[in-house]
Amino acid sequence: MTRLFRSIEGGPLFPHGSVVCIGAFDGLHLGHRALVRHAAARARALGVPAVAVAFEPLPREYFAQGEPPPRLTLARDKVTILRDFGVDAIGLLRFDAAMAAMPAEAFVEQLLVNRLGAREVWIGPEFCFGNRRRGDLALLRAMGAERGFSAGEIDPVDFHGERISATRIRQLLREGDFAHAADLLGRPYAIGGRVVRGRQLGRTLGFPTANLRFPKTPALAGIYATWVHGVFDQPWPSVSSFGTRPTVDGVEPLLEAHLFDFQGDLYGRHIQVEFVAKLRDEEKFHDLAALTDQMHRDADQARHILSEHRLRATA
Repeated sequence: MTRLFRSIEGGPLFPHGSVVCIGAFDGLHLGHRALVRHAAARARALGVPAVAVAFEPLPREYFAQGEPPPRLTLARDKVTILRDFGVDAIGLLRFDAAMAAMPAEAFVEQLLVNRLGAREVWIGPEFCFGNRRRGDLALLRAMGAERGFSAGEIDPVDFHGERISATRIRQLLREGDFAHAADLLGRPYAIGGRVVRGRQLGRTLGFPTANLRFPKTPALAGIYATWVHGVFDQPWPSVSSFGTRPTVDGVEPLLEAHLFDFQGDLYGRHIQVEFVAKLRDEEKFHDLAALTDQMHRDADQARHILSEHRLRATA
């Protein structure tokens, strides 16, 4: 079972040492996978645990609290994907005022040396950490020479010559290019969560939805053709709205998935909503009748797109 810890404080977690990789890991794209799997392979070679260290919230979210940047992956999905990449422990460190003010040297001493007993530390290209981002590969190597660990940086990962980054994936999602985003992620883009009760307006309009809260700034918004995973053995076709629901004066981002021809109660179930194609932007309608008419058109379009998508996948 993968171990999860949240604090830099505390006693040693791995008395025989560990191999550590550090990153923001938003999206867990192919570059992140290369870093984590490299660290995991080195850990297996040394016979010690592999540890992935990330931050929650992301540092860039903390420093831009008034207008936080879009987020690709929520904490729960991040933990799940990192576990699938083969790590033995995950540090989802609380990024707060104390962490922001911590000198890079103190971060290395307290976390990497004292808490994790690092024997090797691996980072991605140009990764920086610590107060004023003064921690880098050179500092890790200098401190490692004194404190008994080595440090390295993996090479940049590209896709047919294109540099893979979370920034590029966010751009692709905004543009509705989910096929290319999947190329860079190494999997289709999906958002997971536990189904919560909403205002049940969709049921009143003839479009009951499975609702997922997204307590971060999402990287996309609009109406989409989607597959829902976690209901049956096969993905279920659906049309989904992701946004603030301006017609009913919504505020909090909510992902609402209407599963076609589905009868059942999904409250409390954990599902994944996979995005296939964008149908349109979110908009405010003058009344619920106009909204309902458009929902029917969206549903018809989504059914057609998903039917073709399934045919291509099985061809």
